[in-house]
Amino acid sequence: QVQLVESGGGLVQAGGSLRLSCAASGSIFVINTMGWYRQAPGKQRELVARITSGGNTNYADSVKGRFTISRDNAKNTAYLQMNSLKPEDSAVYYCNLVLRFQNGLPGDSWGQGTQVTVSS
Repeated sequence: QVQLVESGGGLVQAGGSLRLSCAASGSIFVINTMGWYRQAPGKQRELVARITSGGNTNYADSVKGRFTISRDNAKNTAYLQMNSLKPEDSAVYYCNLVLRFQNGLPGDSWGQGTQVTVSS
């Protein structure tokens, strides 16, 4: 079983920055992909950014040039640096891992979510 602990959310004014982190622990053999999703009230959960084990990244068009995803494999931690924040970025942000467990089975894991609120 894998546990994800998210941190770094909060309230910030438009144009400000936040850095989210997601630390994984448990029966992990390898983490293939780390991603960040977000969900605003009344909206579907959407992919914000993801990064593969090889360092390849993918971003939603709405955050390109403003957000940067990274990972520290030694610490089993993913980060999301968010700059030039806009009110429309306000949402609960969830970390997601695609991984392989120590028993050889593939799976995925979700964090508890962290609130990001951007005021205008």
